[in-house]
Amino acid sequence: MAEKTSPQIILAVRGIVNGILTIILFGIPLFASAGTFKFMNAWIYLGIFSISFTAILVYLSFTNPEYAMNRMKGKESEAPQKIVMAFLILSALVMLVVAGIDFRFKWSRVPVLVMGLASSTMATSFILLFFVMKQNAYASRVVEIQASQKVITTGAYSIVRHPMYSVFILIFLSAPFVLGSWFAVIPALAIPFLLTFRVRNEEEVLSKGLEGYVEYMETTKYRLLPWVW
Repeated sequence: MAEKTSPQIILAVRGIVNGILTIILFGIPLFASAGTFKFMNAWIYLGIFSISFTAILVYLSFTNPEYAMNRMKGKESEAPQKIVMAFLILSALVMLVVAGIDFRFKWSRVPVLVMGLASSTMATSFILLFFVMKQNAYASRVVEIQASQKVITTGAYSIVRHPMYSVFILIFLSAPFVLGSWFAVIPALAIPFLLTFRVRNEEEVLSKGLEGYVEYMETTKYRLLPWVW
């Protein structure tokens, strides 16, 4: 009788599938708007994004399967979060389309040094994301309070209350420069703005249902950026 496939391997495969889907879902608007697959900046962006995120999910699948499963959830239960997520997806989509159109008509002339620095920033941001995810085993893609959840107050969480969102902002603000488009910066700027609404709603949910979160908000003053907000 064949042995059953372990849950960790199943999760790892799901993580790899997610990485492939990322290339497809992000690649369609990029290459369709560019009118060609010869868009090297798009391949660099897709490579950094998909490989980094897939590697994180595969690692978590073997070291913390429950957390990996949480990261693969996709449906929000909170109505405000559904609206915010819809606009976040729309902003990211517009950013990709604008970058593709920019490439097609050669509007932007982004220096190679800037693109290189942005690529390094994005790759480094994923490394930071990895450590933040390792630190908070309760972090999920959806806003929810999990069974036995505790407030994390150490490491990056002692500096800002939502370091994962801080890292996501770095990832998406570096994206237009990786893609070689000044014009794509405009829709990308909507992403940190929309995340502020997500953060406010998430904190409302957590402060009502998670013991110790109100006290944590009092001791860790800043949400996303130290000395700013």
